[in-house]
Amino acid sequence: MAGCFLIGRKERMMDALQDFLCRAEAVLSRLEPMLPPPRREPDWSAQAFRWHRQGLAGWLEAVHEPHSVEMGRLASVDVQREQLLANTRQFIEGLPANNVLLTGARGTGKSSLVKALLPEFGREGLRLIEIDREHLADLPQLVELLVGRRERFILFCDDLSFEHGDAGYKALKIALDGGLSRRCDNLLVYATSNRRHLLPEQMSENREGWLHDGEIHPGEAVEEKVSLSDRFGLWLSFYPFDQDAYLAAVKEWLGHFGLKCGDKAERAALQWSLSRGSRSGRVAWQFACHWAGSQKLAKKAGRK
Repeated sequence: MAGCFLIGRKERMMDALQDFLCRAEAVLSRLEPMLPPPRREPDWSAQAFRWHRQGLAGWLEAVHEPHSVEMGRLASVDVQREQLLANTRQFIEGLPANNVLLTGARGTGKSSLVKALLPEFGREGLRLIEIDREHLADLPQLVELLVGRRERFILFCDDLSFEHGDAGYKALKIALDGGLSRRCDNLLVYATSNRRHLLPEQMSENREGWLHDGEIHPGEAVEEKVSLSDRFGLWLSFYPFDQDAYLAAVKEWLGHFGLKCGDKAERAALQWSLSRGSRSGRVAWQFACHWAGSQKLAKKAGRK
């Protein structure tokens, strides 16, 4: 009788243990997607990287086939291109160089210019790291990975802007100028933005004498907003395209597809820009994709 009792008790314990293991496995399967991958050394053979964050951990993910643009295909940005190339050349050669802020009209080639640096300088040790605004608070952790590396890194922040209270704002200020520790010698920040001062500004801030929302010295609040953009030593401004600049960009991108920009294509390109309500390098690229695809499809259909 006692033996039957012990066997029954053992079976109940085994059932309870099995039930516990099943529940634990279910919990782990739900938690696993939230956990970062095991910490590992970045694949430094890549020329481009993307900073990822999951939970409390961040890591560099190699991008072996980065999207890039031929520098010569970018039309109507000759002055900005030469300044950016000169600054980057100084950086690659180990000479003093500036962090760069590229601001201005949308679709005018700001991001494309930065991406085009990899084909120009990748073989000479340039590396590009893309980081989202939400992850800028991780900059100290990222800098630790780069200190002492022989490569030269550009931290690329695309479409950068901040709202009040963003944690990444002060982290970026420290990365640009250095805090108590000195700046990382092999790292520069290249950022693009539609805002020159990177933070929203109110009309009331231009009236320094007003008391606004309890701010006794609103002029000092304005200075704080301007201080971040001031830490970029080189400002490159981009302006909306006029018709000639837009058509020049269309010609370049049609050439990329092996097509000429004749009168018919020009008229279609102008009509395309009117329908979009904008003239820019991005709109020129979108038209070139449409025109090249439709022309080649029509040619293919004519052969059948």
